[in-house]
Amino acid sequence: MPGYEWFGAEERKEVNDVLETGILMRYGFDAQRKGMWKSKELEKEICSYFGCEYAQLVSSGTAALTTAMAALGIGYGDEVIMPTFTFVASFEAVLSVGAIPVLTDVDESLTLDPKAVERNITPRTKMIMPVHMCGSMSYMDELKAICQKHNLILLEDACQSIGGTYKGKHLGTIGDAGTFSFDFVKIMTCGEGGVVMTNNKDVFIKSDGYSDHGHDHLGVDRGADLHPFIGYNFRISELHAAVGLAQIKRLDKVLEVQRSRHKQLKNALSDVNGLSFRIVPDESGDTCSFLSFFFETEAQTQKFVALCSEAKLPGIFYWYNNNWHYIRKWDHLKNAVLLNKFPPETIEKVKQIVNAPFPQSDAVMSRCVSTPINLGWTDEQFAERCAKLKELAAEAVK
Repeated sequence: MPGYEWFGAEERKEVNDVLETGILMRYGFDAQRKGMWKSKELEKEICSYFGCEYAQLVSSGTAALTTAMAALGIGYGDEVIMPTFTFVASFEAVLSVGAIPVLTDVDESLTLDPKAVERNITPRTKMIMPVHMCGSMSYMDELKAICQKHNLILLEDACQSIGGTYKGKHLGTIGDAGTFSFDFVKIMTCGEGGVVMTNNKDVFIKSDGYSDHGHDHLGVDRGADLHPFIGYNFRISELHAAVGLAQIKRLDKVLEVQRSRHKQLKNALSDVNGLSFRIVPDESGDTCSFLSFFFETEAQTQKFVALCSEAKLPGIFYWYNNNWHYIRKWDHLKNAVLLNKFPPETIEKVKQIVNAPFPQSDAVMSRCVSTPINLGWTDEQFAERCAKLKELAAEAVK
């Protein structure tokens, strides 16, 4: 991880196809593009590879979440249950449609704790949004059962787990809809981009229009399209889709390398006393883009992080102190610093929820460290990293 590490002739060929036509936009210009439709081709490949009925490419993973929520009918006053550990885009998307992000505890799976989800359901709850963090998956059976019990929508934020599966089904295809991010540091990259995946035709049609100014795309040309509803400009470009076409064809190899190295690194650290590993609800479906592990105490964890810093060992993620991924550092959300105006009752509700204590999540994240499984390491570099991480972890628990 990530896909940008393997970027070569295949990506350049696909991009040059687009450059030769000069048509960079995904819609229109039918004659000039000479039959070249990279976005449509990638959407078809996504449906085939991941096993969904429909795929709508958009400009980013954030745009995919926003589009999916709009298509699923999420809006003003609705409460969306999401984890305390995620990327900021998750709550940004919830707020973008006027809904309220209900931050909810995670456990040692680093994903939503189903018991905590149950505790947070109110009459205003409309959706549960599990985030499949760091390459692995949420407890999908339990979350689906909760959604069925309370008549809730299930939207998967699978932006960090492209290629992962749960009991034979690809992450992102299990709920009412699912999303991927194809930004530069994802398992599969387009440079920038995202996708909404669904098996619901109505959700797809709404996603298709919403992501392109409400166009219904049923006219004989773009200018003849009707506009059944208002939409926005979340289009992907043909250049970005072209990169994705090359990347999806190498995804199997990416996952193979990640899983092999993940196993080697986990074996190397297994001998360290007191160290434990992330819970994975279906280990066979883990993308293995990260290895995440726990020390027994916060003090040991911080000592390990300090030792890695002193040793100038890159790629050590202590999420507890990370201002992109964990509630503890999201001051802009806690203070509701928004450039556009929101209803006062929405602002107050958000502040109330996000400023609550999260001792369960703190107890998990304060002891957690993750390391990415890079593709660019040579075998020698990887072996050295395994040995160094083991040495420093053993030193931290003394």
